[in-house]
Amino acid sequence: MDPLFFLATEWWWIAPTAVGAGAVTAVGVRHRSSTSGRRLAFDAARDDLKEAQHELGERRRAVKIARAEHARLVAERTASRATSADVASVRRTLKQAEQNAKAAAADVRARRVHLNVARAEIPAASKRERFPVARLHRAHDTVTARWMDYETDPAKLIAYPTMSDAKDPATAAFLGASRRAQELRPVTGTRIKTEEFAAYRDAVAHLERTFDVAEFTAKARANGVDPNAVPAWQDTAQQVFTRSAEALDKAAEAAASAFASWSSRHQPSKNDAAEEPKTNAPKPETNAPKPPSSKIWPPPRRDNS
Repeated sequence: MDPLFFLATEWWWIAPTAVGAGAVTAVGVRHRSSTSGRRLAFDAARDDLKEAQHELGERRRAVKIARAEHARLVAERTASRATSADVASVRRTLKQAEQNAKAAAADVRARRVHLNVARAEIPAASKRERFPVARLHRAHDTVTARWMDYETDPAKLIAYPTMSDAKDPATAAFLGASRRAQELRPVTGTRIKTEEFAAYRDAVAHLERTFDVAEFTAKARANGVDPNAVPAWQDTAQQVFTRSAEALDKAAEAAASAFASWSSRHQPSKNDAAEEPKTNAPKPETNAPKPPSSKIWPPPRRDNS
């Protein structure tokens, strides 16, 4: 018997066993990394990207529907079955749908960047201080320490009183975000789900934004500046943009009305042309010989001799 055939018949079970053991080991390592919290940020970012892509698909379908509706109303206005107000309304709807689609596309690009960053930041199993939950705890504690600095420092308390005023809108928004983040804060050492981590991550990010707004508002008011004031050039630019859009809309409506009037004008048909009386007058012959000219040039010369 061939030795190779003998080995194959006797030790065939080694290859399936090795493949199965490798698969079980890989699944176990992946499950352990997921339950330990190493991949929480990556899993949450991946779920966010899927949700953003789904939202982008819905926005793009809404744009297609709005464009079809706009084309239908333009055609109906040409046939005098729709008004210019209807066309203007559906045009505004189309613009809003296109803006929503652009925002959804930008969200997908941002979510993809977050996913790449989260993939690169997956820590080693031995560095538990770099786990996603631990990093969020430090970010949360940093914002809380910055706010407590305004509460405990008498100089800052006098210089920026709105940071301690719960009636101020910016400070009230920060305090509400702080309560929300504290409610969602997981206990150190406990295992949490991906959805719970994503909720706490978003709460901490919102807390950081609201604190920055409250701090900016307090410092602006301390310097005698209105924090909600918009620069004059922005108002002018907004007015120019609005008037330009209105002028374009009016020009488009005028062009559509002129086209509708031109289309509705009566044009002679083939039957009308057939009913026209035919004249029996002979047509002039183009090849007929021309009559001789009566003029003689140059005139005959007289002989005086």
